[in-house]
Amino acid sequence: MKFISVVGAREHNLKNIDVKIPRRSFTVVTGVSGSGKSSLVFDIVFAEAQRRFMESLSSYVRQFVEKLDKPDVDFVEGLSPSVSVDQKTFHRNPRSTVGTITEIYDYMRVLFSVVGELRCYKCGEEISSQTSSSMIEKIRKEAGKKSVFVYSPVVQGRKGVYRKELEDMRREGFVRVRIDGETYDLEDEIELSRNKKHTIELLVDSIVLRGENSQKRLTEAVSMALKRSGGFLKCEIENGKTLTFSEHFSCPGCSINYPEISPRLFSFNSPYGACSNCQGLGSESFFDPELIVEDAEKSLSEGAIKPFEDSKYIARILKGLSEHYGFSLNVPFSQLSPSDKEKILYGSKTENISFRKMRKGRLREYTATFPGIVGILTEWHSDTKSEEIREKLSRYMRIIPCRTCDGARLNKIALSVIFREKTISDLAGMPVCDLIAYFGSLKLSDRERKIAGEIIKEISSRLGFLGDIGLGYVSLDRMAPTLSGGEAQRVRLATQVGSKLTGITYVLDEPSIGLHPKDNKKLVEMLKSIRDMGNTVVVVEHDEETIKSADFVLDIGPGAGELGGEVVCSGSVGKITRCAGSVTGNYISGKKKIPVPASRRFSDIRLGIRGAFGNNLRKLNVDFPLGTFICVTGVSGSGKSTLVVDTLYRGLSRKLNRSRDRVAPHREIIGTKNLDKVIKVDQSPIGRTPRSNPATYTGVLSEIRKIFSMLPESKVMGYGPDRFSFNLSQGNCAGCGGSGTVKIEMHFLPDVYVTCEVCEGKRYNDETLMIRYKGKNISDVLEMTIKKAAVFFENIPKISGKLKVLNEIGLAYLRLGQQVTTLSGGEAQRIKLSRELGKRTSGKTLYILDEPSVGLHFDDIRKLVLIIQRLVDLGNTVVVIEHNLDIIKCADHVIDLGPGGGESGGELVACGTPEQICEVSASHTAFYLKGVLGIK
Repeated sequence: MKFISVVGAREHNLKNIDVKIPRRSFTVVTGVSGSGKSSLVFDIVFAEAQRRFMESLSSYVRQFVEKLDKPDVDFVEGLSPSVSVDQKTFHRNPRSTVGTITEIYDYMRVLFSVVGELRCYKCGEEISSQTSSSMIEKIRKEAGKKSVFVYSPVVQGRKGVYRKELEDMRREGFVRVRIDGETYDLEDEIELSRNKKHTIELLVDSIVLRGENSQKRLTEAVSMALKRSGGFLKCEIENGKTLTFSEHFSCPGCSINYPEISPRLFSFNSPYGACSNCQGLGSESFFDPELIVEDAEKSLSEGAIKPFEDSKYIARILKGLSEHYGFSLNVPFSQLSPSDKEKILYGSKTENISFRKMRKGRLREYTATFPGIVGILTEWHSDTKSEEIREKLSRYMRIIPCRTCDGARLNKIALSVIFREKTISDLAGMPVCDLIAYFGSLKLSDRERKIAGEIIKEISSRLGFLGDIGLGYVSLDRMAPTLSGGEAQRVRLATQVGSKLTGITYVLDEPSIGLHPKDNKKLVEMLKSIRDMGNTVVVVEHDEETIKSADFVLDIGPGAGELGGEVVCSGSVGKITRCAGSVTGNYISGKKKIPVPASRRFSDIRLGIRGAFGNNLRKLNVDFPLGTFICVTGVSGSGKSTLVVDTLYRGLSRKLNRSRDRVAPHREIIGTKNLDKVIKVDQSPIGRTPRSNPATYTGVLSEIRKIFSMLPESKVMGYGPDRFSFNLSQGNCAGCGGSGTVKIEMHFLPDVYVTCEVCEGKRYNDETLMIRYKGKNISDVLEMTIKKAAVFFENIPKISGKLKVLNEIGLAYLRLGQQVTTLSGGEAQRIKLSRELGKRTSGKTLYILDEPSVGLHFDDIRKLVLIIQRLVDLGNTVVVIEHNLDIIKCADHVIDLGPGGGESGGELVACGTPEQICEVSASHTAFYLKGVLGIK
């Protein structure tokens, strides 16, 4: 078959459409946000391929797997095995790293196990398992024709007098022995201290390596020395050089045994290789006194101990402590003596203290030791089984690199294996671009080439894929949870390219997210290389460069939600641009454009960062003009997030919001007196469970519940607002507890959620659903799109105002009750932005947005720019980290970092208006910005 044919697609908002996607081609599915692109590609094409794969399994395996529902489609033909590379299904386990996901780290483990050199972690001597023949060969090679002294280390660093052992040596005919570095004659009376550690080395023979007889004597001496010491041998050559040998993986000098080197030794997810302190996580957490005592100017009686500020129990304990040690509960915590602070936080050790506790309505006295506030919190955190309490306590904890392995995750034996003077942890910590250069410059011996040549070739190939898709700045030890949606997707894409499969349908969700225009070309080339292997590539995408590079374009629309779900146009890029009804085509052809502002704002009032040197920043001095729209640009890894989030946001949060987050190193931040608030709106999830939805996050649901509780029917039944909460038992479905879905544990696959059979996904019980407002029950309201709900509640300002903002930023197609776990990072970010826009502002707020264009169509970007400009018009300052050229060209001020990523970045390349940036030849951004501004 030449096509993947979809007939009668009706999933979500799709309107019974028929689609043909060419096989073995590069297809882009585009359209405005919410038009139905993902419904077609992921919920029909990929889901149906997955369902058919499950049905192909044996009946035995299928009994462990929940049956997957068939998508709402008449039929799909021409499907091949499908792989989904999207942003939502990425594993966020802290044990997963870029290296483990791409399998590069697995190849490196094999490399170190076959060609790595094991060195003693105590003395640094090389450790290897050797035969007596190899020992003799090395001795002859090193000594030449010089004299050698063969010693057998019979005792190494052990206490005792060893009279019997010394007497046995003398009786067997040996003449000399070296004890603790001094040589003795065995005929002498040798007295050793019983309580001192001794090293006894028996001189087996001294041989001049000349003539045939010397070879026989050396062989016998080596054999005798190994036998007496249990496999250890020390040989001293006349020139002063000392050779140490062992038949085992052990250090003869330090008496330390080592396991056999195998790939599992280098796995931080295996007990054989993981650091014993952090269990392979590379970090440890502890309760930080700075976070526990949030405001040191408060006294203990005023609630200086933040976790227990309202606890009467802890208040009585602190009173007992103050009476025992004589400190006041009414002075600021900062004025207490260091020893008193130590007692409060870390306890009284073994000292008993008198306390009072309430029992049967009376205060009774008792005596006990005090574990300290930190001790109480630590015990509470380890004993509780409640995730809610753990999350609450985690606010007072700090995460630092493991103090045993220094963040390397591995134990000291694994870190003692060296390849070209580097440990496996050293290599995993290098940026990918540096690793490519490192493996490219390796000069291998013939032996190493035979053993490890293919391994190094595979490592280099996979590293090259990561570099080609703009991830040259990422290190292999970067944890999966720290990757953005776009980075995570491209890491998985590189893994798929490395697998070199053919005949597969690859389904991707906006892989260009987070990429500078400079790196987009490399991404497109990689997608085409996957196609050229005989695969079908289907990409949901808004990026203009990617759309123009496609073999086939499918435009879904024309609008979002109920206004979408139709095929507007399909065919070549040229055909799309000629289609009058295609919004996408109009923007690509230039018929429609996001206008450049007629004038740029200018401000003399500046917020400034001085001497920023976090991560790869090179002591930057940067000014942010207040009351303007500022874009921070630069290639991936150039230091944008370090400057804006880690330095500016966290620094201001400490000053304005009393945050305790660690700030990236810098000298100072100036001009903060002109701000009263800093707000960050990023792509992190707005909830972690299917219970969270846009209505709960924005506060709309609380107002809707109040309306339902005020209805006459509710008053008759005595229903309050709580009755209409799906999180409370009085109104929710007993079958699913109000989630609308039931979690099915899969034995071989990740857990899946299926619709509750009792309430059919409505979340509420039948009694609650009987209450109706304008003919709709509470479940019907949650199923409405934001656009519909705005009309439905148009006469209720508290609801319609918030829904209007969601409409304006391009989220009209979302349902009020849509689970937040199904939202993309860009959608989550815009919901957060809408909540901020709905608040009253003082005009002295700094907003920080991290790539708000994610998931947005050209037309939605136009709406977003209007929202940002509206915020700035109110006197606020908006700082946006962005790659999208249509947003950058609308900024008042641009700060461009670079010139490259990782070690090649961290410098201020240019700053000024977009037109001024275009004049800087060293700026990669300028090259692409000229095109959208019409500058030649």
